[in-house]
Amino acid sequence: MSHPDFELYDNVGRTGEQTAAARSGIATPDDLLRWARRDAEPFLGEHSVPEGPLPSPDLAPYLKALTAAATPAEAHAVTDQFLDAAEPVLRAVSDYLVAAAKRNGRYLDAAPGSPPRLLMEAASRSLSIMHIADEASMATLRAHYDPAPAPAAPNREQSPPGLPPAPPSPRPGR
Repeated sequence: MSHPDFELYDNVGRTGEQTAAARSGIATPDDLLRWARRDAEPFLGEHSVPEGPLPSPDLAPYLKALTAAATPAEAHAVTDQFLDAAEPVLRAVSDYLVAAAKRNGRYLDAAPGSPPRLLMEAASRSLSIMHIADEASMATLRAHYDPAPAPAAPNREQSPPGLPPAPPSPRPGR
């Protein structure tokens, strides 16, 4: 590799992973991120984007209500309201990932496992958590309100499981 940051003799301050990667001629994830930050600095100077994490929603009311929920219906009500509140944020994450996948038309001819396809998969999964959480909540309600029927009582003429069948009843006249 001919990158100036990747000279073999310059191992001062490098981790063992970085030194081993340099010997193999590959970059570590830290190297890739450092190079990308350096190369994107002028671009970010022209295109200001907020730094740091997005504002986190206040979960305290949901957690307090969930802790106080005594029935599956009450827990479902809290979870359902939380999912409704979280959906716009998750949809925004999904929309951004789709836009990143489609950037410059890269997605149309992308091979499975390629970055655009992985971004589309991540977009889909970011929304699937809503479906999975709703499915879990509905299963809890079903178990509470509409449980599966209890197994039928064993027939006395039938042997319990694991035992050989009962001998046939004697026929009259024999």
